[in-house]
Amino acid sequence: MSIMKLKWKRGDWAAYFGLMTNNLTNLLTMMGLLIFVVGIPKEIVYGRIAPAFGFAVLLASISYAYFGQQLAKQTGRDDVTALPSGPSAPSIFTVTFLVIMPVYQTTQNAEFAIQIALVWCFVESMILVGGSFLGETIRKMIPRTVLLSCLSGLGLLLLAMNPMLQAFEAPTVSFIVLLLIFINWFGKKPIFARIPTGLLLLIAGTALAWISGLQSPEAIKSSMSSFGFNPPGIHIDSFLQGLPHALPYLASAVPLGLANYIFDLENIESAHAAGDEYNTRKVMLANGLSSTVGCFMGNPFPVTVYVGHAGWKAMGASIGYTLASGITMFIVPLFGLGAFMLAIIPMTAIVPILVFIGVVTANQVVRETPKIEVPVIFICLFPWIANWALTMMNSMMGAAGTSAAQIGTDVLLSKGVYYQGLVHLGNGAPLASMLWGCIAIFAILNQPLRGAIAAAVGALLVFFGIIHSPMVGIAQGSALMFVYAYLMMAGLFVMKYFLDKGKTVEQQQSEKAEKAEKAEKISKSA
Repeated sequence: MSIMKLKWKRGDWAAYFGLMTNNLTNLLTMMGLLIFVVGIPKEIVYGRIAPAFGFAVLLASISYAYFGQQLAKQTGRDDVTALPSGPSAPSIFTVTFLVIMPVYQTTQNAEFAIQIALVWCFVESMILVGGSFLGETIRKMIPRTVLLSCLSGLGLLLLAMNPMLQAFEAPTVSFIVLLLIFINWFGKKPIFARIPTGLLLLIAGTALAWISGLQSPEAIKSSMSSFGFNPPGIHIDSFLQGLPHALPYLASAVPLGLANYIFDLENIESAHAAGDEYNTRKVMLANGLSSTVGCFMGNPFPVTVYVGHAGWKAMGASIGYTLASGITMFIVPLFGLGAFMLAIIPMTAIVPILVFIGVVTANQVVRETPKIEVPVIFICLFPWIANWALTMMNSMMGAAGTSAAQIGTDVLLSKGVYYQGLVHLGNGAPLASMLWGCIAIFAILNQPLRGAIAAAVGALLVFFGIIHSPMVGIAQGSALMFVYAYLMMAGLFVMKYFLDKGKTVEQQQSEKAEKAEKAEKISKSA
């Protein structure tokens, strides 16, 4: 693929800044967690993990740009938008807090903790590689409304909600940026139309932040201490050394790997709905192989198809934005530029772009959904809302030095906080959202056998602790209630099927009787 042949459009600027900044935020979050929360030495994070992290994103970006270019050639279209690439944000927190932190706290051996995490990443990657051969089939089996509804929940709650909160912490900056988005990207008559909107947002937001005193020259000076040259290396030996010891820590890899798998399916379906029909197997293979290469180079965090294809397309993005973002994600950790960039360009100028992407992602399902299936959209939102609220509650209690166990769920319940409900509904949100979307849509469309299968799958997922449970494991105690509940739903679906079948037989017999009666009348009249 020749980079020179890639077209760059005005919309690519806005999409580039939005995607790049979101990825950059994930990169800085990852580095901050590892260094300041876990205590991994800076030389390992800056010199090994971050460069491999950026290289994995670059590989996926190159693949997506190539797929976009091929699609443009095959269709003869000039409005093809490449898929967005980025790290799996949930994996950053899961790997850090469920794998690296407990291993490091137990052994005080940073190298060993990273070795275990590399095996975890490899398992995630293999789920994507193996699942790529079933991805197209599964995507066709699950109704489009369900896939897009799940994605809308992800877009609103995981991508847009926290940026909206950040926007309200600095209204003198973000309100103007949000208004410019409403006028230029949602409205019919753009303001300052000759300036690319993405660039306009950055200029306006950055200027307002500096004028408001939210940015300081001291931050720029301190960020320069992270400058350096950190080329990625090969660390297959670290992966191999972690293999014999990783099994106890792999329990979370399977459910999160399945969740990333669902993310990919949903985002690919979103691209299809927007008119860009990418091959599911090729995209998932690209993700799995890019993550594997990153793993062998020392990065324990997998990459994925990033949310927001419909939003980037609505900006007028083409193919170049995703490749440019990937190149930036490689260069920034290579030279240690991340903190310096954010010291100049404030997050408050950028986060409204993510709000726009989340809203457009949610709006796509509204446009694509038949009227009778609209309730499915809201059913799919509930697990995501619970997941977001649960995360916020746990973080808040952790900051206060306490937990739900210490406070007591009865005390929380007395204050109107249904914490146990949040735990059950919020854990495993990606799969739970899709599961309940399937149950709802098969009930609405009167497809009871498919509904019974969905409910039975729900019972199986609960039994192994993949959904509705904070930890993977065979269901015990109160968790068994959910197994029984899903099996009861499956039973009701099966009963509905036979009731409908019985009615059909009765209708057929009634029609035969009517035909026989008509024939008899005709013969008598003759």
